[in-house]
Amino acid sequence: MDQDLVGKTKQRYRLEDQVGFLLRLAGQRHAIIFQQFAPMDLTPTQFSAMVQLAKMGECSQNELGRRTAMDVATIKGVIDRLRQRGLVEVRPDPTDKRRSLLSLGDVPKDVEQMLHAAGARITEETLKPLTASESKTLQKLLRKIT
Repeated sequence: MDQDLVGKTKQRYRLEDQVGFLLRLAGQRHAIIFQQFAPMDLTPTQFSAMVQLAKMGECSQNELGRRTAMDVATIKGVIDRLRQRGLVEVRPDPTDKRRSLLSLGDVPKDVEQMLHAAGARITEETLKPLTASESKTLQKLLRKIT
């Protein structure tokens, strides 16, 4: 590492000002809010999978993983847990024996509306300390760095 940078960093580095530290604190706050309002005791990854599956209808596990930005191992674990709870059903793809198709399982008829309402409430509560303009700016900036 450049010695000039090391010297400058020592003088002004404060953990409390670091983006990773602040993102972690914001993430912890959001996780607490999520737990309060998430329907069906879903985790954030399960919630994402259910929202996308309700939107898309039947699809492959790989497609659902792509649509929810989850790697192969993560989406497999998420689907396994949702399947154990009866919230997702898995059946062989009749046109490709190597593939399985996912669909919603034993869920209320209005599950999509319920998930959307909960998601909106979670976002609203998470962003509550901000003005409307600040909320839009934060969301724009987060999209820019992801």
